[in-house]
Amino acid sequence: MIDLNLKIKILNELGFYISNIINNNPKSILDNLTKSIINKNRWFDEKSIIYSLKSWSNLLKSDLIEKWLDKYKLSYIEKKKTIALILPGNIPLVGFHDILCIWILDYQGIVKLSSKDDVLIPFLTDYLEKEIGYKSFLFTTSRIKKFDAVIATGSNNSSIYFEYYFSKYPNIIRKNRTSIAVLEGNETELDLNNLGKDILLYYGLGCRNISKIFIPKGFNLNKIFKGLDTFSHVINNSKYANNYYYNKSIFLINKDSFLDNGYFLLKEDSKLYAPISCAFYEFYNDIEDLKSKLYDIKDNLQCIVSKKRSIKAISFGSTQTPSFQDYADNIDTIKFLINI
Repeated sequence: MIDLNLKIKILNELGFYISNIINNNPKSILDNLTKSIINKNRWFDEKSIIYSLKSWSNLLKSDLIEKWLDKYKLSYIEKKKTIALILPGNIPLVGFHDILCIWILDYQGIVKLSSKDDVLIPFLTDYLEKEIGYKSFLFTTSRIKKFDAVIATGSNNSSIYFEYYFSKYPNIIRKNRTSIAVLEGNETELDLNNLGKDILLYYGLGCRNISKIFIPKGFNLNKIFKGLDTFSHVINNSKYANNYYYNKSIFLINKDSFLDNGYFLLKEDSKLYAPISCAFYEFYNDIEDLKSKLYDIKDNLQCIVSKKRSIKAISFGSTQTPSFQDYADNIDTIKFLINI
């Protein structure tokens, strides 16, 4: 039987522990972490790492955890399961929510981390395991064997392999998704600054980053560029800059029309997925027609950002701070694990 109160207490303490690390107490822990992470993955800079850690420290509060878990009646789960977990590495700690779901249920996890993000998650699970007094996770680079269910996240190409190999097991297999914004034309400067955050936080690498913007006719696109101003530093990252110059060159070679502010590209395009350093935009006339289009592409969307009340959307600037209840692909991970 799960000692849920103890688990909630430990998670709350983990939130304080992360907060202390961020506030440089002791400073050496954060310095060593960031150096180790950045040496392995140049997409993960100090700002990105700290933002991800801070987001989790803000979320790991007893009242928020209790609210999340209240509906599941977890104290009655007695049989442990072993879950294979294959995680992506596009942004720091992207798979930590899945980790917590497994740990909360007192299941065992066999985890294959992305080589791009294999420092932070073991660092945090070490804390959980020391506090609870036993091991919950085995991290491996080998082929995963002997498990009851699988949660695998990857690209559309890797999902083909996942679906073939894991089809006989209960599974959640996540593919490529992206996020969009729907503008009305009356957005404030703060709204557009927050839109810039939704676009370029983590260099736009996450499925919750905005890659497509629907705008009304006559909208001044320079307002979008202005909202990106606080992220102009992205061009100093060589990996991002390589993407920016490459995509700009492709647009020029193809004689495509696009807008350029020196570090980001805007291109009118009906496609949904834009490359790194670029967002596609599309004009709309009628909101009902747009809602119909959004319904048709719903399985490709992770988030919609908008002030339009007739669209089920979240607020500007909130894409990278999901709550516990904001499950990836809208699949309730706890419910899935309970019902294995």
